[in-house]
Amino acid sequence: MANLLVIDDNETLREGMAVSLTRSGHAVTAAAGGAEGLVAAAKHRFDLVVTDLKMDGVDGMEVLRRLRAADPDAAVLMVTAFGTIETAVAAMREGALDFVTKPFSPEVLRAKVDKSLEVVRLRRETGELRQQTRSLQEVIAGRFEGLVGSSPAMQALGDAIRRVAASQTTVLILGESGTGKELAARAVHDLSPRRDGPFVTVNCAALAEGLLESELFGHERGSFTGAVRRKLGRFELASGGTIFLDEIGEVPVALQVKLLRILQEKEFQRVGGEETLSVDVRVVAATNRDLEAEVRAGRFREDLYYRLAIVPLSLPPLRDRAADVPELALHFLRKHAPRVNRRVKGISEAGLARLSAYPWPGNVRELENAIERALVFAEGELIEPAHLPDCARPPTGLGPALRSDRPLPDLLDDIERQLIGQAFEQAKGKKTETARLLGIKTSALYYKLEKYGFIERGGHGAEEPDR
Repeated sequence: MANLLVIDDNETLREGMAVSLTRSGHAVTAAAGGAEGLVAAAKHRFDLVVTDLKMDGVDGMEVLRRLRAADPDAAVLMVTAFGTIETAVAAMREGALDFVTKPFSPEVLRAKVDKSLEVVRLRRETGELRQQTRSLQEVIAGRFEGLVGSSPAMQALGDAIRRVAASQTTVLILGESGTGKELAARAVHDLSPRRDGPFVTVNCAALAEGLLESELFGHERGSFTGAVRRKLGRFELASGGTIFLDEIGEVPVALQVKLLRILQEKEFQRVGGEETLSVDVRVVAATNRDLEAEVRAGRFREDLYYRLAIVPLSLPPLRDRAADVPELALHFLRKHAPRVNRRVKGISEAGLARLSAYPWPGNVRELENAIERALVFAEGELIEPAHLPDCARPPTGLGPALRSDRPLPDLLDDIERQLIGQAFEQAKGKKTETARLLGIKTSALYYKLEKYGFIERGGHGAEEPDR
């Protein structure tokens, strides 16, 4: 059903159209002329306006112009006589969706209206999709800088966040420490229908079991020593919005039962209370633990795991999206330079090579800290390798980033990345010389430089002549 406005100064035609469209299931408002129709349109929003072209006083063209001046998305179907088709075509150039020529049968009118409403629907869906895409770009490129990156992994993550945000389902965010799990949770909230509601964060690892229960569900006065007044829990405070349960894998088993109840029934009781309370809240949880292994070990309830992991989002470690390192590094430079060192304008090629060669076991958080530190020590306009922390220096053996408990392919990738970075830095960014130092073909070097983020994909360019 759609809300329609029918405008015609001929009472017989106006009532005939109104009756026909009402029988089709639409809500119809009828106006006896252009001026009356514009007043109605100013008071209510209509999905489609059906207006006669030739009317005394304010005609259909004037109605069209005023409607679209007030709302560029206004949808208008023009009714015209056979002799004024050229004028109707001109109306379409002014923004009318279509026209129907008198005389017409009720079936023809309904078909034209249905077609116009379908166009309106498609336009709205396209507009909403564009707005969601713009919002996602703003979220990722703006406030949520830890999610910056144009690698395939980050593009896939962005698409997944947009899709899950539109729903109301529970989300479980998985990823190593420092990958940006809270940022992803905020993105889910800010792109969701709950964006105007509160976003409440609870670090489940920061509180002891008794304190955590009170923090989550609140408590009544006198429920325990020190409870001198009633306290509202985080679930109550998050009502109408989103609650983010960080480090969910640290919640004690006894408390997991109560979390399961609130997820299943949307109900809970305050500590020391007897009243059952209802809450409207979306739960987004995160962990750096392998919850499936925790379930097998009996430390995490299986039923709670499946209730949380309806939609899992996996955040890739920075070493698996090394191509994003230069983009992230420059982003953090722009973020911190105004506060730390305004003189610095960029990062040298050798500096970027050093950053790209390091596997960043602390992920995005470690990279941001490294850039902020480098700004403190930088003396010129560029961050150089010497300004970077010791962790990003060429390794002398298996350091913490190359710990032996990692899979062999990952270790080999890290070693290769570091060796290529050192050679690229030694060759001052000259690819032919880098390939010579490594003893590989230039074509193979290009592939590896792209793979590890030293150059952009397809950014081979022209090789500088050796001097």
